[in-house]
Amino acid sequence: DVQLQASGGGVVQAGGSLRLSCAASGFTFDDYAIAWFRQAPGKEREGVSCISGSDGSTYYPDSMKGRFTISSDVAKNTVYLQMNSLKPEDTAVYYCAAGFEIGDPDYGLAPQLDVAAMNYWGKGTLVTVSS
Repeated sequence: DVQLQASGGGVVQAGGSLRLSCAASGFTFDDYAIAWFRQAPGKEREGVSCISGSDGSTYYPDSMKGRFTISSDVAKNTVYLQMNSLKPEDTAVYYCAAGFEIGDPDYGLAPQLDVAAMNYWGKGTLVTVSS
């Protein structure tokens, strides 16, 4: 069975840091892109970052650059999201997801950071940033 187990959420004060983990199993890690999405109350799910399971390349939308860092430990089939300088508007449920890696020659991982591009989803982990 495919499993994506997200952990590491919690309550943190504004300006603080958290590291989320996503443990993946049940599929070939190298064939997939692993992504973090988040969904705040009343808002649509949005992509935070994406990493290639095959070569470790990463993608961040402009709005997520600077404070978030995605990384992976291939030996552990685990993807991490380091979040620094957290703001109250970062409060959301954070989900990890996996999508078969397309390998777009023109746009790289950018097309992967899309809800429709994901094949598997884990249960989210709640991040609450207090002001």
